[in-house]
Amino acid sequence: MPVKSRFTRLDAFTKTVEDARVRTTSGGVVTIASLLIVFFLVWGEWSDYRRIVVHPELVVDKGRGERMEIHLNISFPRIPCELLTLDVMDVSGEQQTGVKHGIQKVQLAPAIQGGMPMDVKALELHGDEQASHLDPSYCGECYGPPAPASASKPGCCQTCEEVREAYAAVSWAFGKGEGVEQCEREHYSEKLEAQRDQGCRIEGGFRVNKVIGNFHIAPGRSFSNGMMHVHDLNNYLDPSQGSHTFSHTIHHLRFGPQLPDDLTKRVGGKTMGWTNHHLNPLDNTDQSTDDPAFNYMYFVKVVSTSYYPLGWKSKGVPGDVTPDYVSIGKHGFGSDGSLETHQYSVTSHKRSLKGGTDSQEGHKERLHAIGGIPGVFFSYDISPMKVINREERPKTLTGFLTGVCAVIGGTLTVAAAIDRAFYEGATRIKKLHQR
Repeated sequence: MPVKSRFTRLDAFTKTVEDARVRTTSGGVVTIASLLIVFFLVWGEWSDYRRIVVHPELVVDKGRGERMEIHLNISFPRIPCELLTLDVMDVSGEQQTGVKHGIQKVQLAPAIQGGMPMDVKALELHGDEQASHLDPSYCGECYGPPAPASASKPGCCQTCEEVREAYAAVSWAFGKGEGVEQCEREHYSEKLEAQRDQGCRIEGGFRVNKVIGNFHIAPGRSFSNGMMHVHDLNNYLDPSQGSHTFSHTIHHLRFGPQLPDDLTKRVGGKTMGWTNHHLNPLDNTDQSTDDPAFNYMYFVKVVSTSYYPLGWKSKGVPGDVTPDYVSIGKHGFGSDGSLETHQYSVTSHKRSLKGGTDSQEGHKERLHAIGGIPGVFFSYDISPMKVINREERPKTLTGFLTGVCAVIGGTLTVAAAIDRAFYEGATRIKKLHQR
């Protein structure tokens, strides 16, 4: 039997002869419409295939020995920069007192003058020229305590700042430096008086251990007295220095790096609510009080969050193990394209250090303890869970080809049925008119 005859019996697509085919106007219209529908649906399949979605996963955070960055921008319109101190401490025993690295203090004009940023150098309390004119043999007295380890001349206190450091090291209050030669020479009291009505904005970032801890902004130098962390409140509570309060505006507060703008635009559409999870809930928070002895507390729950781009495969250094020598602001960005950041939720509480109740807010049953340190305190806790967000395509190439075949086959089948219905209907109507 010839080879051709063997395959002829297997032909599932039987043909009709050309003379048996009937072409109609309605068939042409249906054909054009079906082609347009096929093109539109295939284009939809292609768009769906090229679309990128973020698939979230919730896993146990198994990281150890990690660190994270905290970035803040907070304005205090009724307290000068000289009286503000940023301290950090955690349950591991690590303390960072008077944090300056990575932090900038911007002096603000008095609130009645608009509170705009001022020339920082114009009213700087501790200039670089303070000890440049001193006799080389000069050795300033520290007035009781030993000289600080950071003194420019070992065993001596050459500047007012070094005397203040010496006092803080032995947990002594300092005041405005009356009777201290270095402070009188530098006019410390006069400059402090000049800043009395100013405000301050603290901005920047710092790095902490990824464990339970807190950071706070409080008045005066901080020091440890036994097992207690205390602040020198003399200048803050001095009536002659004006009415300082801890009214504040949190312009921005985040844990870890901010999502890049290109990433937010790429996956931040209407169907991509994932980026909304990274809105920082404390941004643009405003608190106001007229009570100098007032305390604000924010309790933050931090959740580690990873972002892996499309086609990500671990190579290089991941963002969660970025070395400590990397500058502030670069932590969390992996060389493999990954991003390690954090989301957080927050609850807040405020109270007067004088005690009392919340009767003004309609809660007489709430009683507040007496005592404490005025300031703004942030206590953060680390969640044991971690959110991993992966960029993925919703369809594979095989799924796309299957969808295209289904679109073409389904559309042509429906079009053939519609065309057949039109043809049969027209034929019957024609026969009725012929009778």
